[in-house]
Amino acid sequence: MSAAVAPAAVTRSDCAQGALLTVDLAAVAANTRFFASRAKGEVMAVVKADGFGHGCVPAARAALENGATWLGVTSIAEGLALREAGFAAPMLSWLNPVDADFGPALEAGIDLAVPSLQHLSAITRAAMAAGHRGRVHLHLDVGMARDGADPAEWPGLCRAAFRGEQRGQLHVAGLMGHLGCADRPADPCNEAGRTCFGWGLRAARGAGLRPAIRHLAATAATLTDPRTHHSLCRIGAGLVGIDPSRTTRLHPALTLTAPVVAVRRVRAGNSVGYGHFWAAPADTTVGLLAVGYADGLPRAASGRAEIMVRGHRCHVAGLISMDQTVIDLGDQQVDPGEVATVFGPGTSGEPTVADWATWAGTIEHEIVTGIGGRVHRQVTGECLRSAR
Repeated sequence: MSAAVAPAAVTRSDCAQGALLTVDLAAVAANTRFFASRAKGEVMAVVKADGFGHGCVPAARAALENGATWLGVTSIAEGLALREAGFAAPMLSWLNPVDADFGPALEAGIDLAVPSLQHLSAITRAAMAAGHRGRVHLHLDVGMARDGADPAEWPGLCRAAFRGEQRGQLHVAGLMGHLGCADRPADPCNEAGRTCFGWGLRAARGAGLRPAIRHLAATAATLTDPRTHHSLCRIGAGLVGIDPSRTTRLHPALTLTAPVVAVRRVRAGNSVGYGHFWAAPADTTVGLLAVGYADGLPRAASGRAEIMVRGHRCHVAGLISMDQTVIDLGDQQVDPGEVATVFGPGTSGEPTVADWATWAGTIEHEIVTGIGGRVHRQVTGECLRSAR
């Protein structure tokens, strides 16, 4: 793929109020087009967790304008918010408690995942009360022991769903599963998951069901294993430039910047921050940034992380604090008010989300979804038509 889209220029005035998160919708659009060309079937844009921290509404709009045909969310509340924002595309919500209020979802035309007989009964009751036939996707656990119906319960769930169809209460529109090791394509659990899903499809058909929609692959499997594609691929992290399998170069969509609020000269041996975990190895200049772990910078990255100022990567000096981070500027001449790049797409040498995940010993998903609410957001690359 081509290089990621460079971040928009950020000025001092942009960061006057503190840290700034820039969301590049051109990157989301490019990633969506790539997955739409890669997938054998349709693409579901998964915009849960506020679009992986990128904003669910702009991410959904960019995805639908560039090849996605479905939207995916976890909770009913997320789905209803998208409907209220004007999105009429097919939508699936797949993580709800048994006692959730399913009625509004059914009235809004949101498909619901069914991981158990209890969920099936609850959705059936809600459908009867609302006077709407419920559209559901039966969810099979193919090896994660997390969400989805246990295989031992699957035949009974399929039979009960078929009875609901016969009574006009339900329509089983789809079957779904989720692979636990797709980020490691050679892991044997992937073959076991594919086999289990194939068995689940046969069992459903044996019970009389004829689901038109079948989906097993998320981002990593879509990139690495065409056997998992079926009729629909669910793309979440990939939309925003994250490839869990590390096999494909995508377009990172986030740039986080923060102003330098103070600069001071320190002598060799001077300690910085809580616990005095860092001391200047030589006379140096340090800069204070108004951003910390309350804003999403993982404290675990202290001592390893780097932040770019004036085209140079500078080491974080000492522990990342709740609201503040100190960086070692060396002999650079930096004035208060200048803008530091915490992370970006990496096209100009700045640290990336992947770098921060490595420094913190975590995954990129946790970094992008952890950006705090007080960080100002701005969207670029939004030349898209109205929601649909």
